[in-house]
Amino acid sequence: MRVTQSMLASNSLKNLSKSYANMGKYQDQLATGKKISRPSDDPVVAIKGMFYRTNLTEVEQYKRNLTEAYTWMENSEAGIEQATQVVQRIRELVVQAKNDTNSPDDLKAIGVEISQLKEDLVGVANTQVAGRYIFNGTQTKNPPIIKDEEGNLDFSKMVTNSYNVEVSKGVQLKVNTNGSNVFGEDLFRNLEQIEASLLDGEGSFENGDGALQELDGHINSILAERSELGARYNRLELVDSRLGDQEVIANRILSDNEDADIEKVITDLTIQESIHRASLAVGSRIIQPTLIDFLR
Repeated sequence: MRVTQSMLASNSLKNLSKSYANMGKYQDQLATGKKISRPSDDPVVAIKGMFYRTNLTEVEQYKRNLTEAYTWMENSEAGIEQATQVVQRIRELVVQAKNDTNSPDDLKAIGVEISQLKEDLVGVANTQVAGRYIFNGTQTKNPPIIKDEEGNLDFSKMVTNSYNVEVSKGVQLKVNTNGSNVFGEDLFRNLEQIEASLLDGEGSFENGDGALQELDGHINSILAERSELGARYNRLELVDSRLGDQEVIANRILSDNEDADIEKVITDLTIQESIHRASLAVGSRIIQPTLIDFLR
């Protein structure tokens, strides 16, 4: 095949264009810090990057779920702690009321304080976090205890099912507490009986031992619920630690797959620049002078 001057020139320009493209690729890698700027640069890297980024996105979402779980559990813990203190204070008042030296006015004063403590318990039971009731299972839009205008308490809206949050792939963790074990109807009915007995004006407090026994049972129920919540909180911390490790690993794998080796890129760019200069020098020798160069 006969090789013409135009063929030599065309091949030289084609090779110079490839050299420019290679230098452009290395400059893009140096500017972005990434191996590829479009999927067509390396489909395998692009596909793996999509998979690794999906895993990282899942881990980040689970960590956001953990924040919600921590919020529920910590607020539930605070509510149970306050309820424990209130019921224990009521127990102290009942012990005080059993003293035969109390006057009718003393008993009424104790009854009034127990009445206020009971109201505080209702407020704790209806605790809201971000507009949701945390002691009413999945019925987070409804308060567990409804108080009418006459002061009567309605427990018909209280539910005890679990409010679960997905904290890891396929792992659901209960983040609420059973409201009936802490703020059950039996507790408030017992408090109402104690209150009525102290405020009846007869100047005596009967069945004090029975009231103490019932209060002790409620306190034990509250403490058991708190213990169960603490166990789940410990598990949540373990999941949090594991997700933290997974996030670090996912970021490292994604970086290994997509991030460019800057030292290697700089070296390759320097080599490509040398090759390009050599190509320009060779091209100037291949393209020979024509007749026009001699026409003066």
